[in-house]
Amino acid sequence: MHIPENYLSPSTCAVFDVVMLPIWARAIKKVQQSVPREKMPLLGIAAAFCFLSMMFNIPLPGGTTGHAVCGTLIAILFGPEAACLAVSIALIIQAVFFGDGGILAIGANCFNMGFVLPLVGFGIYRFICKRIDGRKGELIGAAVGSYLGLNAAALLAALQFGIQPALFHDATGAALYCPYPLSVSIPAMMLGHLTIAGLAEVIFTVGILAFLRSAVPSFGIEGSSEKAQTAPAFALLAALIVACPLGLIATGDAWGEWGLEDLAQMVGYEPAGLASGWEWSAFMPDYSVGALPEWVGYIVSAIIGTALLVIIFRLAAGAMKPTVDFDTPAH
Repeated sequence: MHIPENYLSPSTCAVFDVVMLPIWARAIKKVQQSVPREKMPLLGIAAAFCFLSMMFNIPLPGGTTGHAVCGTLIAILFGPEAACLAVSIALIIQAVFFGDGGILAIGANCFNMGFVLPLVGFGIYRFICKRIDGRKGELIGAAVGSYLGLNAAALLAALQFGIQPALFHDATGAALYCPYPLSVSIPAMMLGHLTIAGLAEVIFTVGILAFLRSAVPSFGIEGSSEKAQTAPAFALLAALIVACPLGLIATGDAWGEWGLEDLAQMVGYEPAGLASGWEWSAFMPDYSVGALPEWVGYIVSAIIGTALLVIIFRLAAGAMKPTVDFDTPAH
C-alpha cells in the first residue's frame, strides 16, 4: 500500500501534501492537549508496533504481497490524532531511510494510512464499544474497525493509482504515471486487502491490544496515570524484531510497487513520467545493509526504525510542559 515514487503525478502528490498540512497541524495541537507528557514515550512504542507490522509482508492473491499497519491500534490507545502523527512519522522514516514508499508520495501515503485508516477504524471501534460492553466489545470493535480501516486506506490508494491514466497521458493515450485504470486498480488492490491483508491487520491489532491490556494496563491515555511499566511492551517489540525476517518469505512486490523494468514488461512500455521522474537514494534500500544477508539487514533495519521512533517521541516528551498529576488531591 506504500505508493512508490513517480506512480502519482507531481500535481497529485502536491494536492495530498497540501491536504495533510492542516491535518498534521491539528493532530499536533490535539496530541499536546490530550496525551500527557509521561505517555508520549509510550506513543513512540506504539509507533514502533506500526513500523514493525509493516515489515511482515504476506502473500496475497495474484502473486503480490501486503502487510498490516496497526493504525487503528494506535487510535484505540491514544486517539486518532495521535495515530495520525505516529503512523505518519513511521511512514516518513520508511521512505527516507529504507525507500519504502516515495518521498513525493508521503502526503498521499500519510493521508491513506495515517489519516483515513485510523479515523475510520477508531470510529467503527467506538460505535461497537457503545453497543457491546467490556473487553469483548473492545476486542470485537478493534477487529472490525481495523479490518475496515485498512480496506478504506487500500481503496483510496487504488483510486489514486486508477485516476492517473485518465488524467495524465500523452498524445497517443499512453499513461505518464501509473498505467492501470480504476477498472484494474480497484479490484486488484481490494482483492488482497479484503481477504488476507485485512485478516493480518485484525490479527496484529487484536493480538497486540490484548497483550497490552493484560501486561501493561496503563499503556494508552485511558490507562492509569501512573508511569507504565514498559518492560513487557519492549519485550514484545524485541520478539517482533527477531521474527520480522519472516516478511522476506513472501515473494513478489506489492501491487503498484513494481520497478520500472517489471512494469514495462507488464504493460509493454515505460510510462514517460515514471521513467524520467525524481528518485531518492535511500540509506538502506529495501531494508538491506550492504553485503549482509537479507535477514540480517532486515533485523538491523527493524532495530534502527524502532529506535528512531522511540527516540523521536521521547524527545517530544522532553519538549512538552510537565502535566498535572490528577491522582494528587487538590488543596
